[in-house]
Amino acid sequence: MKISLFITCYNDTLFPETGKAVVHVLERLGHSVEFRAEQTCCGQMHLNTGYRKEALPLMQRFLEVFDDAEVICSPSSSCVAMIREHYSILAEETGDPTLRDKVRNLLPRVFEFTELLVDRLGVTDTGAFYPHKVTYHPSCHSMRTLGLGDKPIRLLKEVRGLRYIELPGADECCGFGGTFSIKNPDVSAAMLADKMQAVAATGAEVCAACDNSCLMHIYGGLHRQRQPVRVAHLAEILASEERR
Repeated sequence: MKISLFITCYNDTLFPETGKAVVHVLERLGHSVEFRAEQTCCGQMHLNTGYRKEALPLMQRFLEVFDDAEVICSPSSSCVAMIREHYSILAEETGDPTLRDKVRNLLPRVFEFTELLVDRLGVTDTGAFYPHKVTYHPSCHSMRTLGLGDKPIRLLKEVRGLRYIELPGADECCGFGGTFSIKNPDVSAAMLADKMQAVAATGAEVCAACDNSCLMHIYGGLHRQRQPVRVAHLAEILASEERR
């Protein structure tokens, strides 16, 4: 299968290793991956902060770039949630039937990384080796909008050498929420404190998630407290291999 990678601007700028990991996993499974250099932001940041008009041309750009893609994969639950939940609404607001049709035709081809592996490719064992104790934080978009359920955990449990430890209060937000953490810093910090306490209580070496935005927020707090816990995007764990 030919898979188009939508890396997202956030990952492309701050966490490029995640995109490389996605490519490594998919190619190891026998698929070809392309990166369309014309891609830009999905518009989530603009929409979330009230700039609906500014989000529209970014949506149109996405539709143009990926119009003929067979399958589109993104290692970001929040960006996939933006596309799946808001593109139809934005298109409807324009009153343009052609734009509505383009969105309708595109949506079935857009997958979050773990959705693609489990639901479309039928894979839970990616051939990974990761000899560490790992807990998993389900981001709000992955859990509440995309409904990923146990897909990420099923993938983790198939990784050789990995010991999975359930995270207490896993369904609680870490407090990032994009600009929420900037506009409501005190509330965000309190939510982060609860999440850090839960992560530390697991005794895990690594906290994984499907969204680097949450992981950046969690790691920032853990690092300031000098907690001996690393963070890793799920794709990077699934890309790991035993060194010979």
